[in-house]
Amino acid sequence: MNQETLALHHGYNQEGVGSMAVPLYQTTAYDFKTAERAANLFALKELGPIYTRLNNPTTEILESRIAAVEKGGAAAIATASGQAAIFNAVANLAEVGDNIIIAKKIYGGATTLLTHTIKKFGITAKLFDSDNADDLETLIDEKTKCIFFESLSNPHVSISATEKIAEIANKYNVITICDNTVATPILYSPLTKGIDVVVHSASKYITGQGLAIGGLIVEREGLNEKLIGNKRYYQFNEPDESYHGLVYADLPLPLFTLRVRLSLIRDIGACATPYNSWLFIQGLETLSVRIQRHSENALKIAQFLESHPKVKKVNYPGLESSPYYSKVQENFKNGYASGLLSFEVEGFEKAKNILDATEIFSVVVNIGDTKSIITHPASTTHMQVPPEELEASGVTLGLVRLSVGLEDADDLIADLEKALG
Repeated sequence: MNQETLALHHGYNQEGVGSMAVPLYQTTAYDFKTAERAANLFALKELGPIYTRLNNPTTEILESRIAAVEKGGAAAIATASGQAAIFNAVANLAEVGDNIIIAKKIYGGATTLLTHTIKKFGITAKLFDSDNADDLETLIDEKTKCIFFESLSNPHVSISATEKIAEIANKYNVITICDNTVATPILYSPLTKGIDVVVHSASKYITGQGLAIGGLIVEREGLNEKLIGNKRYYQFNEPDESYHGLVYADLPLPLFTLRVRLSLIRDIGACATPYNSWLFIQGLETLSVRIQRHSENALKIAQFLESHPKVKKVNYPGLESSPYYSKVQENFKNGYASGLLSFEVEGFEKAKNILDATEIFSVVVNIGDTKSIITHPASTTHMQVPPEELEASGVTLGLVRLSVGLEDADDLIADLEKALG
């Protein structure tokens, strides 16, 4: 089946009373009926709901559906936020004394998490240029546990050299993690390009209306083969003392997300709530239609901004002038490039005045909403990033980020034209 059909039907067959809408199982716990079945579930002799921190029937439908919609996915796990998805994916591989390699151009919150907060766990980060990955191979050593980047970066809106990153990582048996939030699984499929794990902030385009916070981790089909016997990842191949000596490699299940569930979500508890999972299911059903309109509107606005005398530069890969234009045409569905774009004006004061003057665009630090959003990254989403790192990542004081919504494009252009003055 195609993605549009899978997003509407996969993982649910109207069992029970025949409800067309996926049921919401708003519950903490489950009646095992017998002591034997309870013991079997905890021993993994049977699979089923145990406790909503670990699994929930509504959330399981979301997980099954996103694994199907994200082409090449084998299994998925939902988390409490996109940040929780990133942290759990990395913590599933790295521990004290290890290092990770992350792209210079990623969301500011991810930069802070992976270069500063995670340092307190004894894990260090190295930065690489994901646009071309020419410096990536020189950074890998025996303690490198993963390579993290964004397929379409926020707020730079640059496209990573995904296939080259995957090729280099596979040469050294290192796991790759791609944040596919901005591109969405509809426009781009990193798992089919050799990437091992995809993460999403479901709070963005997947929910679509800014209704809920949540994250998703999807592992590719066949990832077990890379993990089993791989000396970099002993935790999948040696007994887990916290689970009565369980060896994950002995199980006939997708191992990456299973270990996130049984080791990290179990203990740290950053799980998805059933209600949020239900909201994400509703959003996923219309994602393919929305992302097309987001992209069409964004292209019109990018073309307007590119022609405006007070705009120094526009970052949108759907523009023919963009250095990423050919990548979009070759790799992104129908040449769409999402609803995210950014542009530069002369300094912070000018940028601030533009934000304050818009009427349709809301000053909000989210993306992927049906309503259009305007943000100044350097003073908000990236304010914790040191100035030298900001400069290296291309986030200038005059950079303005737009998350283009589903309003009429002409109305949005008129709003920006007035704000630019």
